[in-house]
Amino acid sequence: MAKQNPPVWVVNKSAPMNATRRLPQLASRYFATGRQLMKRSTSKGLHQLQLETKQFRYTLELFRPYYGPGLDKRLTSLRKIQDLLGEIHDSVTTKNFLGRKQNLSAKFLQRRIARKRRELNRNWQGFFDAAGQERGWTNYLERFAKKG
Repeated sequence: MAKQNPPVWVVNKSAPMNATRRLPQLASRYFATGRQLMKRSTSKGLHQLQLETKQFRYTLELFRPYYGPGLDKRLTSLRKIQDLLGEIHDSVTTKNFLGRKQNLSAKFLQRRIARKRRELNRNWQGFFDAAGQERGWTNYLERFAKKG
């Protein structure tokens, strides 16, 4: 998402019209970026995904008044991904800060990182990006914006 141009807002269109035109593109970009970064699975890649997730979630939250409870459900699943990515990043940062001299803490943090990565992978592949999920997101964002 960050390396591509953001969707263009059409000034003479309403917010719901712009949402239905642009948010599905944003969702597709997020899923593509997420898949790419999840395959890499490096700490740096996962941190980038955390930032992308935060940006995507906050953008969607701006349009909550124009969508029904379906958006809240989607935001909850997105928040779960963001939380897991944040926990992984915090643990990696703490482990790096402590260094090798704190052997017990480093081992604890390494186990926590591995556990959270497994949880993230299960959540991403088994739920968030399971078959048909991206299409569900884009269909919803394209069709269900209400006039404000």
